[in-house]
Amino acid sequence: MLGPSAHVDTFARDNLPKENLLPDFNLGSFRYPEKLNAGYELTDALVKKGFGDRTALIGNERQRTYKELTEWTNRLAYVLRDDLGILPGNRVLIRSANNPAMVACWIAATKVGPVVVNTMPMLRAHELQECAETCESLRTVVGFDGSANHDAELDQLALERPVSFEAVRTGRDDVALLGFTSGSTGDPKATMHFHRDLLIIADGYAKEILGVKPDDIFVGSPPLAFTFGLGGLAIFPLRFGATATLLGQTAPTNMIEIIQKYRATICFTAPTAYRVMLQAMDHDADLSSLRAAISTGETLPKPIYDDWISKTGKPVLDGIGATEMLHIFISNRFNDHLPASTGKPVTGYEAKIIDIDGTETTDGEVGRLAVRGPTGCRYLKGEQQSDYVENGWNITGYSFSKDKNGYFHFAARYDDIIISSGYNIAGPEVEAALLTHPAVSECAVIGVPN
Repeated sequence: MLGPSAHVDTFARDNLPKENLLPDFNLGSFRYPEKLNAGYELTDALVKKGFGDRTALIGNERQRTYKELTEWTNRLAYVLRDDLGILPGNRVLIRSANNPAMVACWIAATKVGPVVVNTMPMLRAHELQECAETCESLRTVVGFDGSANHDAELDQLALERPVSFEAVRTGRDDVALLGFTSGSTGDPKATMHFHRDLLIIADGYAKEILGVKPDDIFVGSPPLAFTFGLGGLAIFPLRFGATATLLGQTAPTNMIEIIQKYRATICFTAPTAYRVMLQAMDHDADLSSLRAAISTGETLPKPIYDDWISKTGKPVLDGIGATEMLHIFISNRFNDHLPASTGKPVTGYEAKIIDIDGTETTDGEVGRLAVRGPTGCRYLKGEQQSDYVENGWNITGYSFSKDKNGYFHFAARYDDIIISSGYNIAGPEVEAALLTHPAVSECAVIGVPN
């Protein structure tokens, strides 16, 4: 049930980019009620649909049903609102490894209406202490655990709270999440995503490409602090009544065991991890439960694509996404996948290849990848917004080509193209060639004058 709206803190709304700097948004069939709270939609709404007794989360040595997750997040929501004084629009930073408690805190905070910033445990104590000492807006720091011991402050406070909570009536166009870019092209930038965006990536990519069903079990390695991980290991399963397995440390070397133990059906990780998994796989490995191996974060080399299919008999679906776009917008499909191809646009998205002047290139020519659709770039305060958005299109920073059949092929990051003797050379192409040699385990190619 949605409670009253109270937009007290307008920081996020005030710092959205100016209208003329925003990309074009094509919402198409992605229509949601004016009042929408993503936290409610991923928990209470699932219980109302009859999923209460199904397993939602696995981790911390236990399983939690949708009913248990809903009650847990509702108790936490009371603490955040009543004890900690969090108001709609405030910023809430969450630091944790991948585990059910992090998901619960994120959902609970979303229900209360603030803007959440998920971060990783790689933020060290000295960094956090420095922030606490110098950040004028930081008001409260509270620990959470989520284990059976309930010995952390937030858990203790939540024990006596009611199990029902009226989520704040946030708007579908209210900012729900600040996702920071990885910083590969400069300082990390904060991207702003609405409540509707969190559902669009599930109702689009996860529904069309993955065909998520309630009996699916998700595993993977990307941190929940990255939008790739938040989508693949939280939003996608919870949107459709499926199960998310969150085990904290999911190194590639033990991913095979995890898939076998939990009978996982969908795995999210990067190409380098799939290569390690292939090397660790023995003839007794049983991946029969797995129906979808999703690869993104970097291009999937043809040798890994070929080896995975050869050893498992299952496709590995390469895709491309960006923090600015929230998740994957071009992808291969189960019935339509090719080696060294990133596939075709996800329904609702358009993509084209343009040159430096913005003119669309001919088939096969490498240029800048431009995308638009139901999600798009909104940098906090609009800083560098005009560098990413041109004429309504999101200019992703990737170099791609498109063949005559409409398949997109990754070349390199736009600033990583190697120019030698007048030729444009993409490092990943050289890497793919090197990986075909049996003596090469891993490689990286960069352009350095010699």
